[in-house]
Amino acid sequence: MSALVNITIDGKSVAVPAGSTVLDAARGLGLRIPTLCFLAGVKENRPSCMSCVVRVGTDSRLVPSCSTRVSEGMIIASEAPDVRAARKGALELLFSDHLGDCVSVCQRVCPARLQIPEVIRLVAAGQMREAIARVKENVVLPGVMGRICRAPCEMGCRRRQYDGAVAIQLIEREVAEQDRKSGARYVPECAPSTGKRVAIVGAGATGLSAAFHLLRRGHAVILFDDHPEPGGHLRYGVGDELPKDVLDADIETIRAIGLEFRGGVRLGRDVGLDALRREFDAVILAVGLMRRTDPAGLGVAATERMVRVDAANLQTEVAGVFAGGTCIRSAWDPARSVGDGHTLAECADAFLDGRTHRIAVKEFTSTIPKLTPEEYQQLGRGANSELSVRELLGEAERAAGRCCHCDCRAASDCKLRIFAELYDVDPRGFAGERRRAFAVIRQLGGVIFEPGKCISCGICVEIATQAKEPLGLTFIGRGFDVRIGVPLEGGLDEGLQKVGMDCVRHCPTGALALEDDARTRAVRAGAVAA
Repeated sequence: MSALVNITIDGKSVAVPAGSTVLDAARGLGLRIPTLCFLAGVKENRPSCMSCVVRVGTDSRLVPSCSTRVSEGMIIASEAPDVRAARKGALELLFSDHLGDCVSVCQRVCPARLQIPEVIRLVAAGQMREAIARVKENVVLPGVMGRICRAPCEMGCRRRQYDGAVAIQLIEREVAEQDRKSGARYVPECAPSTGKRVAIVGAGATGLSAAFHLLRRGHAVILFDDHPEPGGHLRYGVGDELPKDVLDADIETIRAIGLEFRGGVRLGRDVGLDALRREFDAVILAVGLMRRTDPAGLGVAATERMVRVDAANLQTEVAGVFAGGTCIRSAWDPARSVGDGHTLAECADAFLDGRTHRIAVKEFTSTIPKLTPEEYQQLGRGANSELSVRELLGEAERAAGRCCHCDCRAASDCKLRIFAELYDVDPRGFAGERRRAFAVIRQLGGVIFEPGKCISCGICVEIATQAKEPLGLTFIGRGFDVRIGVPLEGGLDEGLQKVGMDCVRHCPTGALALEDDARTRAVRAGAVAA
């Protein structure tokens, strides 16, 4: 049995086996120290990323925890402000040379939260049933959005600046049309009943969206509106551009999961807020533009233009009463209203569950600067080169095939991104003139390498060396110009004949991935043998 060494980390005393590293000890205490260039049993004790630094004793010098051995009586600071600042700086330096979009531009600008790249790739593969299921995870009114959304996603499409945006709205419309006409409409499953009841006042896009997401979380929902049918401005204000049978089909999905609608009921005239609060566990106000509503009849603080809410959770000054959509902002936008309903559902759900909730800021992403025409050719290789299909239905698969896959295949579990969010990293903190070109290197068998995402951690080099690859991988160049490559100018398929999947699994940034997104996720999760 090995001897034990007594140390202290952030005020916690612990005895660890002699020869352990500070990182070993910290992990034994459940402390989360970021590591990017460390992989137990493969690459140890040769730090390069410097994201795992700690302070030992009163020494102002910081040392990497992955290579520093413990000694008796060692006092370690892991979460001190200067340590966290150093880690943040190390991560920002890595981003200074990072060429990759964590999240595609089209998805970032979608107020309805549609998972655009995933839906597009399912459509391109002809998997329409899977595509509508993915759409309905976030967008409750896909038929509506496929016709009247203002399509900010297409304005943000990276392909737009070269030969026309991918026809994202057309694709969503076609997916919804096929679902509507299938005779077996996709109806999402709901969580078991929570026993909680929510009243929603206003049956427009915001109220319908909020109802959908609350029902899916297991809450009972009753939707009130002063009109005889649900839809709000979508039914009574949009006009002929939105066929009523399309709107009805989208609403029918919400009815199918348990929505109860009560029309001809106006808040302040037919029912009061106090009565709703007595009957329901939470109330959501989605009453539309305030110029159509008497503020005095709402029962909450409001001006002639908007209801007053806490920006952190959309709660009014009355506990358990929330408001959103165009009653808290002046401009009506259908996609944003759908997104607002989703946010309202999250806020109300947290209240019903007794959780503290704050509306999440936009998810972290790095962004590729504007590409040159030559770099764009690298990105778009393999995508359908035909010009945008805009008018004809039935062309969704061909239109979807134009997507260039701007988003990262490993964004959900990229360690660099995870730690960037944890340390509030500014990906442009050390931005300067770009030193390298964007490139995508593809190998037979589906493994791809994006050098712009590589941080030269060396993990793949060690994996290939231990597997005795005939050529393997190596560091090429020195200093800031160092890069990973195959010796003797070999191709990636020559360097990774045995352990390509293993390198994909352990790459901390997704620089190595597979063309197939689902398989990439499975390999990185260990669900598929490397």
